Amino acid sequence: MATLQDVAVAAGVSPATASRALSAPDSVSMERRHRVLEAADRLGYRPNRSAQALASGRSRHLGLILPDLANPFFATVAKGVQAQARGTRRAVLVADTDEDVRAEREVIEDLQPGVDGMLLCSPRIGEDEIREIAASGPVVIVNREVEGLASVSFDVASGVRAALEHLRALGHTRIAYVGGPATSWSDARRRAALGEVAGLDIVDIGGQRPVHQGGVAAADLVIAARATAVLAYNDLVALGVMSRLRARGLSVPEDVSVVGFDDIPAASYVSPALTTVALPLTRAGHEATTLLDGLDDAVDPPTLRLPVELVVRDSTGPARP
Repeated sequence: MATLQDVAVAAGVSPATASRALSAPDSVSMERRHRVLEAADRLGYRPNRSAQALASGRSRHLGLILPDLANPFFATVAKGVQAQARGTRRAVLVADTDEDVRAEREVIEDLQPGVDGMLLCSPRIGEDEIREIAASGPVVIVNREVEGLASVSFDVASGVRAALEHLRALGHTRIAYVGGPATSWSDARRRAALGEVAGLDIVDIGGQRPVHQGGVAAADLVIAARATAVLAYNDLVALGVMSRLRARGLSVPEDVSVVGFDDIPAASYVSPALTTVALPLTRAGHEATTLLDGLDDAVDPPTLRLPVELVVRDSTGPARP
């Protein structure tokens, strides 16, 4: 296997110049850079990434902390992060905390020293803890906002309004909200927007685990509340609600309309297909990774709030008279 010394000899430059041409191309002349790159390609030279990391003090690794990798929401964000990182030849170290705040703290503490930056997706820990983490190294938050820190979030308030206005236009006035985890920042944003559409009686079913079984557990409460429509914290919860409603002999949307949040792939596969608020999850991963790259040069921590869109499908219909 060719070495850096071999490349330098073939290109007629010093090993130091060859190294700079490969790792910091702007630091050498175009003519020398071309000779080094041509020699490296001809000899089949592959740089030693570990040695480069030791020399530069950078690992070329990013840390991505997720509450639940089995949830398609987080898996899709992770795909976006991975795609963006791959373009700059970096590895992404992914940690799943199973919605456990203590595990989240421990994983971040263990992972941060070995990466060049951290992406915290829907972190459940408190703001003070997030600030401490950001004080120790570059951090971008996804699906949450902390004042003074870089973040990529979604305009979930407009999504809640769009969903409620859609249901009101169909004649629904008594609507159940099935929430998510008590530690979820995005659930708090959803709840804050519930009262922004006039003329509706919103029944708060309470928080549930953000999984299919959480929706199953909430469906009986929806029936007891005599709601004609449901807005769920996410699509997994919405699909659980639909499953239990069918088991109880109710039809969607003839008896109860259901709206989810996220637009995961399963939302369009089920029957009836789920009306949902679509979030640009892959884009969020791209944008967060890009923000992380630019933090060293940023004067003010960049923040980005992405637009959302209501996707109307078959799980919503007119309220019965």
